[in-house]
Amino acid sequence: MVATSLDSQDKIYSKYSNAIANVRELEERGCLVLYGVDAKTMSQHFFLSTQRFDRIVYNFPHVGFLFREESYCQIQLNKRLVKGFLRNAKLLLKKEGGEIHISHKEGHPYNKWDLVKKAHKIGGLVLTQSVPFCKDDYPGYDNKRAHGSLPDASFRLGDCTTYMFSLA
Repeated sequence: MVATSLDSQDKIYSKYSNAIANVRELEERGCLVLYGVDAKTMSQHFFLSTQRFDRIVYNFPHVGFLFREESYCQIQLNKRLVKGFLRNAKLLLKKEGGEIHISHKEGHPYNKWDLVKKAHKIGGLVLTQSVPFCKDDYPGYDNKRAHGSLPDASFRLGDCTTYMFSLA
């Protein structure tokens, strides 16, 4: 298993109260933790580019609050993030049985991100399943804002779905 973060190790440790313990637990379980990995360019990462994965998971992608959540600019930035992630994840996926999972909030304005349409437009990806995201299915999972003045605070999930894509 490989876990990645856009933030540096120092930044993670300063942003999140449980970061050191979480990273330590991942590493003790055999997980490789990589820092400074951009989801939009991860297929070019020196290590990741040599790997092919059974599952690539991105829970609640978001660029941060540069504009109001429902503004056209904010929606476009988030759509660009999802598109870049899908393009790169597709290149890192095992051809047989590989899946990309994206957990995403439902309703306005998140439905304007057109997540499923983005995957189809990229080509070579098909939606195989979508299931309600239930935080209780992931013991120890705690969603975080990651940006702004309270990065360690949780955000309200509301109705969410995990979309599962595979290679066509």
